[in-house]
Parts: sequence; structure tokens; C-alpha cells
Amino acid sequence: MENEKGGYEAGRREILAKAFAAALTGLAAGAVVAGSGALDTVAEALSNEPTLVPIPNLPPAAAGENQILRMMNDLRRALAKPMEKRHWGMVIDLRKCVGCQACTVSCITENKLPPGVVYRPVITEEKGQFPHVAKTFTPRPCMHCAEPSCVPVCPVGATFKRPDGIVAIDYAACIGCRYCITACPYNARTFDFGEFNDEGGEIPAYDKVASKEYGGSWSRAGDASPVGNARKCTFCVHRIEQGELPACTVSCMGRATYFGDLNDPESLIHELVGKANATRLKESAGTKPVVYYLQ
Repeated sequence: MENEKGGYEAGRREILAKAFAAALTGLAAGAVVAGSGALDTVAEALSNEPTLVPIPNLPPAAAGENQILRMMNDLRRALAKPMEKRHWGMVIDLRKCVGCQACTVSCITENKLPPGVVYRPVITEEKGQFPHVAKTFTPRPCMHCAEPSCVPVCPVGATFKRPDGIVAIDYAACIGCRYCITACPYNARTFDFGEFNDEGGEIPAYDKVASKEYGGSWSRAGDASPVGNARKCTFCVHRIEQGELPACTVSCMGRATYFGDLNDPESLIHELVGKANATRLKESAGTKPVVYYLQ
């Protein structure tokens, strides 16, 4: 059974790799033809509906089912709608978070992040006085705000809001001015300075693996994108558009992270954001974040 599963996963990864390679080839060809309009081609590709890879069927929804399974069904239902009809959001239950940082590690692994670039840190605070001391943990991804302060300050339009609510960065257009980093009230953006892990003066193989962010293939070499760009959490859009939940959601050992379509009244996340203890960070900033916290 394990061999069959491994064979299936290997085959699926090959299909995904071919799909992404084909998309990237087409994108590059468009850039050559378009010349100065290449940046528009990249931005358009980031906003278009993806070509979905065939994925296994899930069992029908049932009462008391595993939350991951329910969110996967919610995800498939959302993907059946046009992009502009869905609005991705996240809920983090702080009562369940144990500060293990599995979400941080899985995010780094999934997105092939270099040293100094972290999309989902877990902020640890110590409260009280000895001997009555407690720690609190707050995972902090990009808030993918409905009114993002990072978008209007970008002088080249590299940061933009997709029809499904995801705030994205066009790496090909980003000039590295870092205005967006300053404008974000959540410190959710970092800058790729082109650093690598050093193992005896050699760049390790895992640092050379291309990132699949936004459904592309970004190999960090020299000063080519995403080196020299602002970077941030993407809600693992390259995963969700293939019917998979974000890496932070599936890796959470406490099942504290939830993801789904806020526009779907039947989804688990829609149910959770309606709870009385659902809050958002820095609501006074007026950015209307779509990441909610349960306290």
C-alpha cells in the first residue's frame, strides 16, 4: 500500500512539474514576443484561473469528520466557482497553538525560503510574574487585507490584489524599493537579499531548488527574481489552486489553523469567523485583514 501511495505521489509530482514547466515556457515566450509588455504578461498570468491537475475524489461530507477533510471538501467546492466569486481567508485558534513552529518550518520547506526570509513566524510572548508565568504564541502570516496598505505605495504596481482576495507580488515587476515593507502594519513582508545557507563554502543542494510560488518556477541565482524582491506569504496559492490546503494548515499538529472560502456559507472557515471570540490584528489600521484569530 505504501509503495502504491509513493508511486502515486511521484507520478502526481511529475504531472505538476510538467504543468508548471509548460506554463513557465509559455510565459517566457510571451515575454519575448511582448518585449516591454512582458511585465503585464506576468501579472496577467498571476491573476488568471489555473489549469487544474486531476486530483483524487474525496469521500462525501459527514458529521464529525476530520477538519482537514472538511476543509479539503470546502476547497474543492470553492475551486468550482469563478475566481472572483471566492475569497480566501484563514483562521488561527490561539487556544490550540502550542508554539511548535511546525507551520514556520513547513512554510520554509514548501516555498524554498532562503536565510532571513520567513513568511509565517510564530511570535512568542511571556506574560505574568514568576511563579505565575505563561507564554502565548501568535502565528503571523500575511493578512491578505481587503484594503491592503502595501498596494497603493508600490510605484510599479508589482503588488496587487487578485480577484480571489490574495495579495500577490509580481516578481518580474518588483524593483526592490521596499516601500511595501514599510507600509505593512503587520511586518508581514521581508526582503530577499540573495543570501544562501553555507556548508563549508558550498551552496547546499536544497538552496538551489526552485520555488513554485504563484505557480511559477523561481530559481535563486545571481540577482534574478526573487532575489532583490519583497517577499511574503502567498497562502500557498500554488497549492490551493491544485486542490491542496496551505502547508501551514496541514502541518499544524494542534489543528489550530483553518483555511477556506469566506464567501461560502457552508465552509468551516465561514462558521469560525462568525464566532464571538473571532478577532483580527490592528483593525484600527483600516486594512480589513482576512486572517482571524480565536482567543
